[in-house]
Amino acid sequence: MLTSISPNNAACVSACIRIYDASVPTDLRTSSSPRTEPAPAGRRRPSWWTGMWSLREVRWAGAATALFAFGGIAQLAGAAPWLWWTLYLFSYAAGGWEPGWSGLRALREKTLDVDLLMVVAAIGAAAIGQVFDGALLIVIFATSGALEAIATKRTEDSVRSLLSLAPERATRLTEAGEETVEAALLQVGDVILVRPGERIGADGQVVGGAGEVDQASITGEALPVSKRPGDEVFAGTLNGTGALRIRVTRSASDTVIARIVSMVEQAGATKARTQLFIEKVEQRYSVVMVAATVAVFAIPLLWGVSPQDSLLRAMTFMIVASPCAVVLATMPPLLAAIATAGRHGVLIKSAVVMEQLGAVTQVAFDKTGTLTEGRPHLTGLHTLPGADLDEEELLVVAAAAERNSQHPLGGAIVRAAQEAGLPLPAAEDFGSMPGRGVRARVNGRHIEVGSPDRLMADHPAYDVVAELESDGQSIVAVLVDGAPAGLLSLSDRVRPDAVGAVARLSTLTGTVPVLLTGDNPVTARRLAEQVGISDVRASLLPEDKAGAVRDLQQAGARVALIGDGVNDAPALATAHTGIAMGGTGSDLALDTADAVITRDELAAVPAVIALARRARRLVVANLIIAATFIGALVAWDLFGELPLPLGVAGHEGSTVIVGLNGLRLLRDAAWRRAVMDS
Repeated sequence: MLTSISPNNAACVSACIRIYDASVPTDLRTSSSPRTEPAPAGRRRPSWWTGMWSLREVRWAGAATALFAFGGIAQLAGAAPWLWWTLYLFSYAAGGWEPGWSGLRALREKTLDVDLLMVVAAIGAAAIGQVFDGALLIVIFATSGALEAIATKRTEDSVRSLLSLAPERATRLTEAGEETVEAALLQVGDVILVRPGERIGADGQVVGGAGEVDQASITGEALPVSKRPGDEVFAGTLNGTGALRIRVTRSASDTVIARIVSMVEQAGATKARTQLFIEKVEQRYSVVMVAATVAVFAIPLLWGVSPQDSLLRAMTFMIVASPCAVVLATMPPLLAAIATAGRHGVLIKSAVVMEQLGAVTQVAFDKTGTLTEGRPHLTGLHTLPGADLDEEELLVVAAAAERNSQHPLGGAIVRAAQEAGLPLPAAEDFGSMPGRGVRARVNGRHIEVGSPDRLMADHPAYDVVAELESDGQSIVAVLVDGAPAGLLSLSDRVRPDAVGAVARLSTLTGTVPVLLTGDNPVTARRLAEQVGISDVRASLLPEDKAGAVRDLQQAGARVALIGDGVNDAPALATAHTGIAMGGTGSDLALDTADAVITRDELAAVPAVIALARRARRLVVANLIIAATFIGALVAWDLFGELPLPLGVAGHEGSTVIVGLNGLRLLRDAAWRRAVMDS
């Protein structure tokens, strides 16, 4: 009978606890995101713990783990054997009844489930006194099932909440005036009115008015897009300035938002269930092991061997041939890699994901918020001929006029002036010009800041605007007393580590990453040149991104997609491995993705892929070690007289070796080596 906890068992329990804790990304769920709507006033979001404990898999896994821990404490403290045996057996019941019952149901369909085999092996271990080993196996399986249930629930909840992006009601224009109706009841051809600050209630075409619309949730574009009659708009996007009259062109069930929800759900349902290596052969192994155990018990009876001796040999065979060592050979390297990645800012949601990361051959990037910081920055000041102010004065008057504006470009201008330490004078008579920009009186002069298309389209210097825009920049015109005085160019800023990350990923995978973005081709190509990407696919809607990922996969690539927005969710779900940027990511992207970069550092991507590849190599090495031990012990038991204590010692020895070998990845040196390898 086992009287102490072996080192590998203690290490595996520690690793499981670390991974369980790492799978609670409360900081990501409670932090604000520029693309996430706050909860409505008076309604509290359900806490993470409340949602977690509503899952029966989590409750039973928690009970099994607690009973197992109490049993281990009692055993180490030298308590009466009946006490810790009772605790372990209750742990068996809590963690094993559901997979056991599921396995029995599968038997009725003539399928032998590996979970049932694990339960039988655990019971067999208890039958010959190895109750701790059996309980540990039960806890590992129960915890794995609970984590899978949590990930599934989070994704389902986020998909459902996505529909709340589109408003529940809309203002429909009729011959009699205005009426408020349910957005779901809008028909193609209806005309709706969307005021400044409201979300658009349907996909449609602008037929009147002008303004700027934040389309980040659909296209991923960092900057609001100017809309005028004839332009297309999408349900769920935010109208910034100016009232828009929009003719509905799609029903509620066919909007882009609705299609995003549908694509995420379909991708989750149809994406082939990727399994760990050992699970791919579980059916045959299970059948062979059960058949062999029965044969080892029954055949000697024909030669007059006593039932007690036959049972002892059969139980010894079940212990030494059970896949416990193989499971431990597989899980510790992956769990240790997950724990190490978590400590360095990468949340990996399961061991399956870690294995998938090690097989990535092609990386695809979103642009805004992924390769870039996701917000505009001032990149240039250009005074026009005849202007009576220099570049510094141009920035001062523009920032003073924009200080009361809520526009992202205005915020970037004010921020640039503040970072330069420029004092901003007070602005008077501030006003917004829908579709044009803002106006104010600064130092007694009338200042207008806004769209060059609206403010200076007929000015000779307008050619400069087209030249700057061709370089992928957003241009803001500044007029002083009605005369064009200067231009300010702004653009999203490339992340400092983007160039290095792209280069390392190219070396690591042997292929240059691909850029998939909803932004316009000019801006996309300009950024791609900066970071070293040659394959650029721009102006993509969410379904187009998912289609591009499928095309890459059909060509034989195992694709890892890195994104952050709602518009990336279908592609994240479609890719072999989806990776979300935690700092800027929407809730749906974070929950749909298989991994989350919590520290928002792109350099972590090649490092975690290199770590995953090393974990895969350790898994293969451990499987060879485990198979060698199992083969030798089985042969000894079948063709010789293997003493039970020696069989148990050999079984334990194999788990110690493979466990310690895999847990080498828990050291910080493993991450440093992964960084060097990448």
